Amino acid sequence: MNEQLYNVGQVINTHGIKGEVKVRRITDFDERFQPGQLLYWVRDEQEHDLEELVVKTHRMHKGFDLISFEDHASINEVEKYRDGFLKVSESEQLPLAEHEFYFHEIIGCKVYLTTGEALGEVKEILTPGANDVWVVARQHQKDVLIPYIEEIVKDVNVEEQTVIIDPIEGLLD
Repeated sequence: MNEQLYNVGQVINTHGIKGEVKVRRITDFDERFQPGQLLYWVRDEQEHDLEELVVKTHRMHKGFDLISFEDHASINEVEKYRDGFLKVSESEQLPLAEHEFYFHEIIGCKVYLTTGEALGEVKEILTPGANDVWVVARQHQKDVLIPYIEEIVKDVNVEEQTVIIDPIEGLLD
């Protein structure tokens, strides 16, 4: 495949005996798991083993996505997908509104304070509810959680891979 692929989920386990897999979502787009959606499964981030899968069913259960695939009717047929990643091709990306970003555009960005001081690098994005939370890895300190809200995140430049924040009191403690 010549197109870039982007993570939308990680298969963390099988579910039941009828071919469902339990997926940890890595996307805000519900459309990614709708029946008929083409996904690419890869064993690891290097994309050596690539397999096309078409979503047959999707449902939510205890905060996880449960997905079955066409032509995979039993646990025996989906067991091999555990610990692999589900991806979409670059051409499947949807246009975004202003101040919206794909996870892959934010993860890896360097985070700076409005004073210019380097804080760390975004290593993960959590989606707990009302707003996303960016996990920033700091050198020789514990990670800090930055809520993606206008009051804190002042500028995001995906081309330069930089984020500028103005933390509220206590956020970095």
